[in-house]
Amino acid sequence: MNVPSAKPSLRLSAIDHLLAAIGQGLMLARAERLPAARANPADAIADEAALSEAERRHAAGLMRVNHAGEICAQALYAGQALLARDAALRAHLLAAADEEIDHLAWCAERLSELGEGPSLLSPLWYFGSYAIGMLAASFGDRQSLGFVVETERQVEAHLDEHLDRLPPSDRRSRAILRAMQAEERRHAEEALARGAASLPDPVPRLMALAAQVMKTIAYRI
Repeated sequence: MNVPSAKPSLRLSAIDHLLAAIGQGLMLARAERLPAARANPADAIADEAALSEAERRHAAGLMRVNHAGEICAQALYAGQALLARDAALRAHLLAAADEEIDHLAWCAERLSELGEGPSLLSPLWYFGSYAIGMLAASFGDRQSLGFVVETERQVEAHLDEHLDRLPPSDRRSRAILRAMQAEERRHAEEALARGAASLPDPVPRLMALAAQVMKTIAYRI
């Protein structure tokens, strides 16, 4: 029996892209456990001291923030890729998003170990960040890359802060954050190498303010 050959891929409309974004956002926001392509860095920690109840709640709050940040990262990359002018840049952004799925999975796994779940506002973080990613990309590819650089620099600094604030005995969370930090730094370096433009002065401060709002809320909800 002959099987008809596959039709050439069709050009997706703006509505198709929007529906795909909604589906992806809901999937990521609802999924408490996602498959990771790579081993969790925390797997290398054979043993760790028990956390007190206060330490457990604090570590869970920090990891919930990091999980929410990775939800935002997925949305930012997707929104920027949608409006990227250059096909190679679009592919690069989507590849970086795929890599950061592992970060999302690692954070979700650690949250589960700590007896907590992700932020209840994950859909809001996703769709808000998707819109921001589209806005950044609308100014052009170099500006979009500049947005990647500034985002990753702020995330790297935020992870530094969390490494300081984690309970000393929480070695598993610390291993995850260190691995994430190294990759965020690399993403910024790759964006610079692709010709990222510097962002005008108010933009980094507005980005930091928006991130602080998310972190404050996601720590608790």
